[in-house]
Amino acid sequence: MWSVVGAILALVIAWWLVGIVFSLVRLAVKLLVVAAVAVVVYLLIKRAFSSKE
Repeated sequence: MWSVVGAILALVIAWWLVGIVFSLVRLAVKLLVVAAVAVVVYLLIKRAFSSKE
């Protein structure tokens, strides 16, 4: 009986941990993409203003 409860508890904890890990990975990837796009936009704005002077 306790082995069944332990297995179910292990599955619930593993499911929860995997969800947290995937959320953190998705957040990290999103932050990297936002940073890359911000750098590109910054360079485009800098080039646009420097060419007019």
